[in-house]
Amino acid sequence: MKEENMLQKEAKMMNLEKLIAERESISDKEFPIPVKEILTRYEQLYAGAICDVLREFCLLDQALPGYMRPLRDSDVVAGIAFTVKSSPNVKITGEMTFRSQMLDDMHEDSFVMWDTSNDEQATLWGGVMTATAHGMGVRAACIDGGIRDTKQILEKDFPVYYKYRSPNGSLGRCLITHYQIPIKIGNAVIRPGDVVIADCDGIVCVPRDIAYDVLIRAEEIRENEKKIFGWVANGESIHEITEKGGYF
Repeated sequence: MKEENMLQKEAKMMNLEKLIAERESISDKEFPIPVKEILTRYEQLYAGAICDVLREFCLLDQALPGYMRPLRDSDVVAGIAFTVKSSPNVKITGEMTFRSQMLDDMHEDSFVMWDTSNDEQATLWGGVMTATAHGMGVRAACIDGGIRDTKQILEKDFPVYYKYRSPNGSLGRCLITHYQIPIKIGNAVIRPGDVVIADCDGIVCVPRDIAYDVLIRAEEIRENEKKIFGWVANGESIHEITEKGGYF
């Protein structure tokens, strides 16, 4: 207790309260429409349009690294971020219990976002995890690390995004340390409850507090682009299109 009080005093002296609130905060803001509706509407858009809107909000680091790849290029999926943090570790004791607890806490419409602390040896997602998550109504998984059992994953209608494939399992190589905390993959900070959209171009995290506003603006962009494609198809010149507010 004495040591804890000293740490609290030191934190106050360093004026860390604001930084802690910024880095560790998790929004519980309610969406103005049902979750399934907001996700369905996001799935009718595409990652590039979402990034363009986020730029209007002065958010330039919401896309995950370009090395993240989809198991199927045809997948377009949106879900609510369920975050997982693991790290390379030789420890095994307690791993299966903690993993089971994590799976129990996953909820319908989750998009699993897994920060492996740059692990390059283990696989954190495979066939059994896919079958379990799919059965719970989880929408997708993004693993900043390895997957295996690819054929088993492909048997399910379940989008998976990943960094590499390997037959190596995780036990004795990588340990789950936290879940449902803010994580960082590349330059993107992902918080539990954020909206995540992914397609063949990449994965984008939309902060929960602005997710509905971003959706409305992205839908406007989609309609504007339909007009621009129409003008191009009609053979209008670049000057004519830009005069009418079009862009390239």
